[in-house]
Amino acid sequence: AKPFVFTQGHSVCNRSFFPCFDTPAVKCTYSATVKAPAGIQVLMSATQSTYLEEEGVYQFYMEYPVPAYLVALVAGDLIHADIGPRSRVWAEPCLLPTAISKLSGIVERWLTAAESLYGPYIWGRYDIVFLPPSFPIVAMENPCLTFIISSILESDEFLIIDVIHEVAHSWFGNAVTNATWEEMWLSEGLATYAQRRITTETYGAAFTCLETAFRLDALHRQMKLLGEDNPVSKLQVKLEPGVNPSNLMNLFTYEKGYCFVYYLSQLCGDPRHFDSFLRAYIEKYKFTSVVAQDLLDSFLNFFPELKEQCVESKAGLEFERWLNATGPPLAEPDLSQGSSLTRPVDTLFKLWTTEPLDSVAAASSADLTKWRTFQTVLFLDRLLDGSPLPHEVIKKLSECYSSQLDSMNAEIRIRWLQIVVRNDYYPDLYKVRRFLENQMSRMYTIPLYEDLCTGTLKSFALEIFCQTQNQLHPNLRKTIQQILSQGLTPLPAINTTAVTTDTPAMVLEDKVSEATNGAISLRDVNVSA
Repeated sequence: AKPFVFTQGHSVCNRSFFPCFDTPAVKCTYSATVKAPAGIQVLMSATQSTYLEEEGVYQFYMEYPVPAYLVALVAGDLIHADIGPRSRVWAEPCLLPTAISKLSGIVERWLTAAESLYGPYIWGRYDIVFLPPSFPIVAMENPCLTFIISSILESDEFLIIDVIHEVAHSWFGNAVTNATWEEMWLSEGLATYAQRRITTETYGAAFTCLETAFRLDALHRQMKLLGEDNPVSKLQVKLEPGVNPSNLMNLFTYEKGYCFVYYLSQLCGDPRHFDSFLRAYIEKYKFTSVVAQDLLDSFLNFFPELKEQCVESKAGLEFERWLNATGPPLAEPDLSQGSSLTRPVDTLFKLWTTEPLDSVAAASSADLTKWRTFQTVLFLDRLLDGSPLPHEVIKKLSECYSSQLDSMNAEIRIRWLQIVVRNDYYPDLYKVRRFLENQMSRMYTIPLYEDLCTGTLKSFALEIFCQTQNQLHPNLRKTIQQILSQGLTPLPAINTTAVTTDTPAMVLEDKVSEATNGAISLRDVNVSA
């Protein structure tokens, strides 16, 4: 009913918002004056704000130096509620009650846990704003004001993980930033490590191990897609001129980076000793940008006994190899503390994939409605890895689970629908259409479009895109156009101000720069900023 606008600066998009040095190496304070119509609430990633109601003018000031990509603005029919002593949630009126019920009280718990590990929270307030389904990523760690997609409210567990990840960025990424886009792991790998330390403190080791197992499964899946010698699997990836740094955002940035940080923590013998190092690292480098050598030199100087042992040159685990070798992590964490949650997943997967199929035993062995979300998505991901499945198996799976999964959150539903597509299971195909007509986020659209276009259903995908393209974020629309145009002769751009089901037209632009820059496939990958 009212206008709604948001920005998304990561990684080099804010140059279209205001003139800036659009590099994480440069940090500065900023101020902004924003004029808005009556009834439109304006928010920015700033530590101070005022509103002159008679003039309809907002004024913002960020008193701490930040890189350009962390300047953010959102405006719309937003109302708020306090959910803690230094946190409030902002959302459109229809979403606010749900947001309050999911987050009231617990954000302060996460902040307190993070402070106990890594030192004081330096940004003053930690507020959250929920954005429409067209927000192109899951969440963004804008200081003082985390942006997060409203779709995530469906899943309690993914909401917990995604918000805690953004909380962790307050120390790793926002306070101390990677100086180059070629070393994004310095923000994402450290934030993922900190996120898991926070979840271990607040939800226990078993839950953290389950979430980690799910993510590492996804990492190995991406490894198979890209190949072990793909240069984007390096932590210090080479950014060629003209390549959008966002094309380098992949699970290696997060999970291989995490595994390296976890390995460093294990060298200390006790994660609490490593926490102490990270507190000192933050204190030394806060409000600056760093390179990997800054982190590693600080680590060895903080632990002189490890420096004497030359741990940086340990055969097969050399720091240089961690940074510059392609392929999977050189070492992965021990996740045995999560076995009580992962073992039922392994058992059910084996029952469904062992020949001959005993569907009665498989169906009765577990009640998915009582599982954690991460257990269900781990099970479905493993079925995806095994697809295409025998027709009898997919038919029985649908009979057992399809109606149950319909009532579950989007993280679960998209995985079932990917199984439907990869197995050409036509009885459930209408659910794919319904899902794509209602989901506008990158994470809930790209995987399905890629699967549809890889198989025999490209015309089906094209038809859905024609109906929904005007609701999509421009960057997402362009990515889907690239997927749909693969293998086709490029078509001229078609001006479609209104597309209906009986107008099978699509905007297929000439090859854009990202297509020629080898954009990474996002299938099976769900990452937040």
